[in-house]
Amino acid sequence: MKKIISLMLILSLISLTVSCTQYHAQGAGAGGVVGGIAGALLDRKNPWRGGVVGAALGALAGATLTDVSMRASQEAAATGKPVQYATEDGRGVYRAEPVGYNAQTKCHKVHEIVTESGKVVKDQIKEVCEGEKTEQRY
Repeated sequence: MKKIISLMLILSLISLTVSCTQYHAQGAGAGGVVGGIAGALLDRKNPWRGGVVGAALGALAGATLTDVSMRASQEAAATGKPVQYATEDGRGVYRAEPVGYNAQTKCHKVHEIVTESGKVVKDQIKEVCEGEKTEQRY
């Protein structure tokens, strides 16, 4: 039974990574690594089980956070207005504010701020471009 559950978690992790965009895959990968390490450390009786469960949950959380970040920054760039998402309990807040636009590169700059329980967890400037690069050069 344990092998079946582990196999299902591994397959769902692989399908999550394969079916996502590059950004989702990066978020899922980072979340999976952190979750796997944390799960292995927390499950002292069976670190493999804890690692697999932690990796699956971490990958899902990482991909979800990446999706929220991408959508909010694209919405802020498109509308020219600040966008804010918050968890139901209000502890986690994601805010994206448009900063500027470069007509030459067709890219908007968006200021992202993520807070958790009132403390800043992430504060960065992100570029959101109108087109997609399909070749090695522009």
